Amino acid sequence: MRINFDFNDLEAFLAVMETASFHHAAERLSLSQSAITRRVQKLEETLGSALFERTTRAVKPTLAAKRLQARAEAMLESARETALAMRDESVAFAHQRGSLVTIAMIPTMVTPLLAPAVRKLREDGAVPRIRLLDRAANEVAEAVAQGDADFGICSIGSLEPNTEFEPLFEDSIVLTLRRDHHLAAAGTVAWPDLQDEPLILPARGTGNRLLIDEAMARSRLSAQWTYEVGRSSTAMDLVSEGIGVALLPRSAMYSAQGKTLAFRKLGDPDVSRPVGMLTRVGLAGNPLTEAFKKTFRDLSQSLSEI
Repeated sequence: MRINFDFNDLEAFLAVMETASFHHAAERLSLSQSAITRRVQKLEETLGSALFERTTRAVKPTLAAKRLQARAEAMLESARETALAMRDESVAFAHQRGSLVTIAMIPTMVTPLLAPAVRKLREDGAVPRIRLLDRAANEVAEAVAQGDADFGICSIGSLEPNTEFEPLFEDSIVLTLRRDHHLAAAGTVAWPDLQDEPLILPARGTGNRLLIDEAMARSRLSAQWTYEVGRSSTAMDLVSEGIGVALLPRSAMYSAQGKTLAFRKLGDPDVSRPVGMLTRVGLAGNPLTEAFKKTFRDLSQSLSEI
């Protein structure tokens, strides 16, 4: 039989056994209920047996679950004892220097936040291994809530009760255009000036598009878009080729593409998105995770408006 589960799956199973509830197990482990369900299902698929009988009123362990409980407890305890036995000073130091952190992040934050944070930690002697989940804002929130990431950097607040959002800075929506475009000579561009421009907007349903649409509706403005795109990098490609002008987050200016383009403030209404750190409630990070969080907080103070 192929072993296709890990200690996290066993921990989720035991939490359900002890609380008799997927909901309470999720609260105990600071995970979403769907994440607990997936981990238990993975155990069930590997073992080929149902572990719980679920009804609308109760969660009852099956015979297979009762037989597994003692073994699962023994395996987790053995793993803890092994970890403690290995933690002399030299091994603990090496583990900290080469430890792994999984960060979910919207792509526009890679250049202004992640890259300088990595350089800073290397200067301090850390050798971080990073698993980067570069995704849309709602996917970042989902990855954090489900326990797939240690924490996230995104532009939407908490969508799940087991997560909390710490604002870092405001990221304005600005006009992105070629440096030889006639509007690049202006310090601030008025919304009516966009009426005759081939306008590139974020795709409908994205967080940035929602902010733009809401702000324009409040001010009774309208702008006829010509192109809708899903990624800021795609919009900047189109701008570079002279296809149109784009409404993008100011943070896009820090990317390699952005450094070749012009970014101009938009007049009233001012549109911005809050960029912040999303974490699971009650989750204590390892030293590397906490070092990244502190570095992100420090760096965010230097991200000034254009």
